[in-house]
Amino acid sequence: MEEGLHILFHEPDLLRDSLTHRSYAFEHGGVTNNERLEFLGDAVLGLVVTDMIFLQFPHLPEGEMAKLRAATVNMGVLADVARELGLGPHLNLGRGEELSGGREKSSILADALEALIGAIYLDQGMEATRRVIAQLFAEYIRNHVEQGLVRDFKTNLQERSARRWGNVPEYRITSTGPDHAKRFEAKVYLAGELLGEGNGRSKKEAEQEAAREALAEIQSREAGQGAHEGASGA
Repeated sequence: MEEGLHILFHEPDLLRDSLTHRSYAFEHGGVTNNERLEFLGDAVLGLVVTDMIFLQFPHLPEGEMAKLRAATVNMGVLADVARELGLGPHLNLGRGEELSGGREKSSILADALEALIGAIYLDQGMEATRRVIAQLFAEYIRNHVEQGLVRDFKTNLQERSARRWGNVPEYRITSTGPDHAKRFEAKVYLAGELLGEGNGRSKKEAEQEAAREALAEIQSREAGQGAHEGASGA
């Protein structure tokens, strides 16, 4: 499992504790369970994911950032990530949880993943923990945006264009590179005028970047127009 995370624990006891469910601790004379590490890991995960969203989507409103964070760090996603890491077979479970399928329970897997993140933070520091979290969650964040879970730049641009000019944006897509490493370029036009360009690993990602640039251009023009009108009125 450490190989999958690209780290090596300096204190193996932290790794063991992060994988120890309270049912196992109770049956083995009160050894340390993972609940305190889970508490710490939950806070670290929330901070890092929030930071990732804030930096990657500079024009996303606060409410949409909160929605994206909630969709990324919920129990279902955490359990899926834990399964991808193969966490289940490494858990220390009490006999009752073992017999009831605890190694596949989403709640136990999600808690163990948060505890593991807490252990990595204590053992490796924040920068290493940030790299691990980005490795595990970046694709989920990107997929949520591409699937339209949040009000994305394309949606905002389309609604703004229709409301203000009665027109909708037109996207033109080109691609380069081999099939396994294709890159896409998107250009977005409004009434025939190029307003934004974007690049990405998928068409949706490129379109999102182009729409973001177009929105920034529109906002810049509106700000300039407002300043000009204010000067004329004076």
